[in-house]
Amino acid sequence: MKKKHTKILLVDDEPDILEIVGYNLSNEGYQIFTAENGIQAIAQAKKQKPHLIILDVMMPEMDGIEACEKIRAIPELSETVITFLTARGEDYSQVAGFDAGADDYITKPVKPKVLISKVKALLRRFKDDELQDTTIKLGSLVINREEYKVLLGKEEIILPRKEFELLALLASKPGKVFKREDILDGVWGNEVVVGGRTIDVHIRKLREKIGDEKFKTIKGVGYKFVV
Repeated sequence: MKKKHTKILLVDDEPDILEIVGYNLSNEGYQIFTAENGIQAIAQAKKQKPHLIILDVMMPEMDGIEACEKIRAIPELSETVITFLTARGEDYSQVAGFDAGADDYITKPVKPKVLISKVKALLRRFKDDELQDTTIKLGSLVINREEYKVLLGKEEIILPRKEFELLALLASKPGKVFKREDILDGVWGNEVVVGGRTIDVHIRKLREKIGDEKFKTIKGVGYKFVV
């Protein structure tokens, strides 16, 4: 996907952040849209259908966590990547963000070059979408990688992008034990720095939606999908 066709929505109640981050990403050729709170973010997201949303947590009227949850409930935005950009680095805030459906978490302050690198990594998956048309069928579970759809029997399961990619990775080779470092590399990429706890949070959410028995923890190693 060409940068000029890539839309990024910046959401922050600090004008300086919007200006600085927006300026650096605009210079990279991305289309930039802005919002100052969660309510504006939802309206802009519906209107612009961005590929990436960079979302602050602490904002007036509606915070980033609630906004993320509401955006994730909008079907036409199911493929939108959401990352939090915030000064809050506590574990509980990060877990809340992932539980709300975020794909990544970036802590302020962040150097422009590092931010741009992370944005590129988050958007990398759009480059070859037309080639990823593989459908995985495992019993009553059907994973359509082209349409980013998951069917469990006749029920469609709506998954945030990272949960979908984690499920697709594990289900691509049932029974294989994927090491934690391989999961981080395959789902988040080498350029995005996340902790091992991120995997655990996403696995927990998948267990709730797909079935606890489908995911087995290999202590000290990683995870595997069980047919």
